[in-house]
Amino acid sequence: MAKLRVGLLFGGRSGEHEVSIISARAIAKALAGESNAEKYETLPFYIDKDGLWHSPAVAQQVLDAGVPRNEGGETGDRAKLWQFPAEAGTVEVWFPILHGPNGEDGTIQGLLTLMQVPFVGTGVMGSAVGMDKLAMKTAFSRADLPQVKYMAVTRSQVWSNPCVFPKLCDEIEQNLGYPCFVKPANLGSSVGISKVRSRSELEAALDSAASYDRRLIVEAGVVAREVECAVLGNDNAKASVVGEITYESDFYDYETKYTDGKASLFIPSELPEAVAAQIQEMAIRAFEAVDGAGLSRVDFFYVEATGEIFINEINTLPGFTALSMYPQLWAKTGVSFTELVDRLIELAIARHTDKSKE
Repeated sequence: MAKLRVGLLFGGRSGEHEVSIISARAIAKALAGESNAEKYETLPFYIDKDGLWHSPAVAQQVLDAGVPRNEGGETGDRAKLWQFPAEAGTVEVWFPILHGPNGEDGTIQGLLTLMQVPFVGTGVMGSAVGMDKLAMKTAFSRADLPQVKYMAVTRSQVWSNPCVFPKLCDEIEQNLGYPCFVKPANLGSSVGISKVRSRSELEAALDSAASYDRRLIVEAGVVAREVECAVLGNDNAKASVVGEITYESDFYDYETKYTDGKASLFIPSELPEAVAAQIQEMAIRAFEAVDGAGLSRVDFFYVEATGEIFINEINTLPGFTALSMYPQLWAKTGVSFTELVDRLIELAIARHTDKSKE
């Protein structure tokens, strides 16, 4: 039987470029392992930081090295942004593992949809909603999922009008208080996020977040346990066991998330059975609220003192590194990394088949 040709797409134009490479290395290893090697042929494709696509030969060099390709030569040639390696036309199912903007926000999903080839993960609309924290919160609200208090802010409020900015800070202090979190609306992996406890920190955090995105979100801080649940499936998705993250740093920032030893994962989390079951049910509701497909990781706050559960966010293309929560949650639920990659490819093909009937 001929092997199915899988296009492993990684890198990308985002601040999570390096994380994407690490995720891709893990997935490539899983595709080459055990029974997957008999089913799949892997063709890696690397998108550099300037957006240029590179052939499987170059992509494999990046995977082997584990670091971004040295820039120069071809980079900056806009005409080549529209040129794809010839091997891309032979791909039978795509496995995009591009984190952050231009990767999990619906942009690459739109391109892959135009290619009329199955791809792993959520489609255009769900990816866009899942990436934009303000749109996400609107979807969660319509699904009656409880959330912490928050405010939407625009870059123009922060930068354009010196008369507006002090009033904006007054409003944030009155409505949310301290501590609070300032975040760009459209970045992942905690990039650009600040925890603030004073007016001066708030002003600096708003200025910093505005440098990343023109739409910002400010959320009230809450004393809570941070728990996560993985979702796998399409129309009848299943939830994994619930995991918990603990750390010594001020919050779960980029360095803590991707540095070995900075955070501890407890899987499964020691939660009351009823609480864990409620989190699993809410995770599936969140997945359905954004029209998720294939995979997602849903993050929650559990306020132990009151028993309240607040949904934090959904990540429709979570990390697949050795430190990543998503594959570890499924491993503890009984689905190995190798099986997980296989199942995601099967789900991509099933979703594509269903879409072709519409």
